[in-house]
Amino acid sequence: MRFDIAKSGSGLVYEIRNIVSVADKLKRSGIEVIWENIGDPVQKGEKIPGWMREVLVDLLKEDRTYGYSPTKGMDATREFLAERVNRRGKAQITPEDIIFFNGLGDAIARAYSAIRVDVRIIMPEPTYSTHLLAEVLHASFPPNTYRMNPYCDWSPDINELERKVKSHRAVVGILVINPDNPTGYVYPEETLRRIVEIARTYDLFLIFDETYQNIVYNGRNTVPLSDIIGDVPGISMKGISKEFPWPGSRCGWMEIYNADKDEIFARYIDVILTQKMSEVCSTTLPQMAIPRIMNHPEYQPYLNERIRHYEKLSNIAYRILKDLPYVMVNRTCGAFYMTVVFNEAILNSRQTLPIAQEDIRNYIEKLVAEPVEFDKRFVYYLLGATGICVIPLTSFFTDLPGFRMTLLDRDEAKFEQVVRMLAENIVAYVESSR
Repeated sequence: MRFDIAKSGSGLVYEIRNIVSVADKLKRSGIEVIWENIGDPVQKGEKIPGWMREVLVDLLKEDRTYGYSPTKGMDATREFLAERVNRRGKAQITPEDIIFFNGLGDAIARAYSAIRVDVRIIMPEPTYSTHLLAEVLHASFPPNTYRMNPYCDWSPDINELERKVKSHRAVVGILVINPDNPTGYVYPEETLRRIVEIARTYDLFLIFDETYQNIVYNGRNTVPLSDIIGDVPGISMKGISKEFPWPGSRCGWMEIYNADKDEIFARYIDVILTQKMSEVCSTTLPQMAIPRIMNHPEYQPYLNERIRHYEKLSNIAYRILKDLPYVMVNRTCGAFYMTVVFNEAILNSRQTLPIAQEDIRNYIEKLVAEPVEFDKRFVYYLLGATGICVIPLTSFFTDLPGFRMTLLDRDEAKFEQVVRMLAENIVAYVESSR
């Protein structure tokens, strides 16, 4: 090429998907892979109930499902969702305050690409990879973050957040992921209100990723952004990928709050909408399915059963891992992930796990021959030795070494076996260099 055309930041890796290529190499060599890398309930054995399938079959008989939707989304669905928000009696929105996208990945990309390159969104650390990549690619600089504390149940450092917002004038917005991905932390209402007050004090807007808003358990409670935002400008991001679950639908939406109260924020939302117009619209079928599925009498019992299952798996994993040497874990209370952190300075470049199959052993050793993060090294050896595919925690933009696993397996006995295998291999790996 005449000169370098790649935008700075293109070297970033989306490890949740990137590790699949490593696992696929093992599959071709006869290794059974246990997928713990991605939050896809369907991949982990979730059976879509008959009543939900019937809703979709009925929709496929309607000609409307084969056409374009309006740019913002199907009118009836936006009316339905706005009414659900307004029914809570806190913030009030109209259907015009809702914009549909081809999944939340699309919504996230639009949200960050629509802001100026010299302003930033401060985000939690560790943070979900899609937000991280979108923020870094828009600005071509590492993100500003506020830390989630693993030694305090993964609660955010609110004082650090306020200090950074006050000192970094380029910060114009705050990202909150509630419940959190990758940690499974559920924000209490008091903490959320403090974050809203910081936004109000320093004239910022809020982005709340509420993908897992209705997947909360172990006695925890939280509130949606709509309950606490008051007159602060903000965006709530929601979707059906995890809750229905229907990840292949690629259907998510933004709920816009208080654009009528701030001219600058209103212009920002208009840029997002203008970008959206270039796509014409988002997928029609899943949008039309939302009211019919959420209003179905079987919907809430089905969701409740899944939540109880995640709670069981959360407690199984916590019981096995909580007293394990060399790592620290918190009980997951929302979403369906658990994050395990290695104790400080416990990992090194001499640790290994025995891999019986020679070609796999050679492949893993080649992967770790180049300098890699210590937790990524562990993840590769774990994959080669056991077939268990987890995600290194450092890929979520944190210096904390560890890994994220899912709580999705429908077979409780199999899940417990996998966690026990994880525990055994954590100890074996750490002690291998002694």
